Amino acid sequence: MSLPVVISVAPESAAESAGLGPGDEIVAIDGEVPTDVIRWQLLVDEADPVLTVQRGGLELDVKVAKAAGEPLGAEVDSSIFDRVRTCDNHCEFCFIYQLPKGMRRSLYLKDDDYRLSFLYGNFTTLTRFTEADLERVVTERLSPLYVSIHATDPAVRARMLRNPRGGYSLRWLRALLDFKIEVHGQIVVCPGVNDGEVLDDSLLGVLDRFPELSSLAVVPLGVSAHNREPSMRPHTEDEAAAVIETVEGWQDLFLEAIGHRLVYAADEYYLLADKTFPEADTYADFPMYEDGIGMARAFEAEFSGKLSSGVGARAGFFQWVDGAPAEGYRAPRMGGGSNRAGEIVSADPSKDIEAIPVGISVRDDAPVAILTGAYGAKVLSPLINSLGRGGIRIVEVENLFFGGNVKVSGLMVGEDLHRTLSTEPEGHRYLLPDVCLNNGKFLDGLRIEDLPREVEVVPTDGVALRAALKRGTRSEGLAREGAT
Repeated sequence: MSLPVVISVAPESAAESAGLGPGDEIVAIDGEVPTDVIRWQLLVDEADPVLTVQRGGLELDVKVAKAAGEPLGAEVDSSIFDRVRTCDNHCEFCFIYQLPKGMRRSLYLKDDDYRLSFLYGNFTTLTRFTEADLERVVTERLSPLYVSIHATDPAVRARMLRNPRGGYSLRWLRALLDFKIEVHGQIVVCPGVNDGEVLDDSLLGVLDRFPELSSLAVVPLGVSAHNREPSMRPHTEDEAAAVIETVEGWQDLFLEAIGHRLVYAADEYYLLADKTFPEADTYADFPMYEDGIGMARAFEAEFSGKLSSGVGARAGFFQWVDGAPAEGYRAPRMGGGSNRAGEIVSADPSKDIEAIPVGISVRDDAPVAILTGAYGAKVLSPLINSLGRGGIRIVEVENLFFGGNVKVSGLMVGEDLHRTLSTEPEGHRYLLPDVCLNNGKFLDGLRIEDLPREVEVVPTDGVALRAALKRGTRSEGLAREGAT
């Protein structure tokens, strides 16, 4: 077990007044050794906590004078202080097994930890869940949680997880729902394994056994060029269409039986099948936005001004590693986003448009290029065309780093962006979505500063993109006025 380390203390906070400082290692709080940031937050939320810290080789008590509920004002460096609970499944469709060699070690860690599910939205299979875990979740109301279902037939699920416990671990899902814990489910569909009749049976199983689920995402199997499982392959167009038909049929049944649609197909299925996305109101409040459900319609509504603020996205893949905020994905990350000069890119439409800077040497009225993956290009093209403006183009970044059917913007890496930008003209404004970054770093370890062109990092929502494009429009208008 490692000790949490204080990395920042807010000015004029209770922590600063007590003398707590960056570098202090937290041994205990009121005599209790916290195992994670969840417990840390509950303990420091109490009145007048006493923190036992290690500082300069000495151990001392720091007494903090504060009211119950008053923020401590100190941030620690990690979310899990004891060992992350690793996954004991061996799913042949696991994306971790499909990563290229030579990446950062932290990216290869397979977790199955309900705490990371609560903090970052990671999906857990519950195969390592225990009575003690259930007691803690219920007592501390750790909600929402995210559970990988894949199949409700015990034999199919155990085979998919390659773990005999997979056949009966969904009993914990039933227990969580019995205690009114909000749970969002996921089914990763593998062609020829859990699609077709198995998918029908799984959705029937959800209606029969788990109707209290808040939502259920049906998402396609991701297959990189580094996949070593010959039975795992991408969906065909017809298979994607069949999944959509199945899901939409069950939406009607769920709507009739429990009053809401419950199950949703990922946007990727509609792109694969070349079908129109469902209307925005179909997705309710976009409960599974982070799992690729309704992202296109939400982005469209944000971009058109129908939504005044972004639904929001966590900053990239592998959310809990490499600089993710200890308090989870609900916590601020980079102030919305930053450009390579470290300046903030605001997504707040109430702020003056000048709050959105561009690269140091690039003119505001320069031609604009939006960097995105293949799927992002399909979504963005009609939106950009609807503006009726020249000087804006979409630059599709082919993902050669992962290869396979990986086409989402969140998995763009520095290597592919470097290759793409090297052939692009200088002096243009290049807009990059922040979803492919964690703490300024791409998955392959490169940073924004390593790219051959200056880029503006923009929050991954339609409001922020509209604001960034509007800046150029305003500058063009001022330039025309100056010319006359």
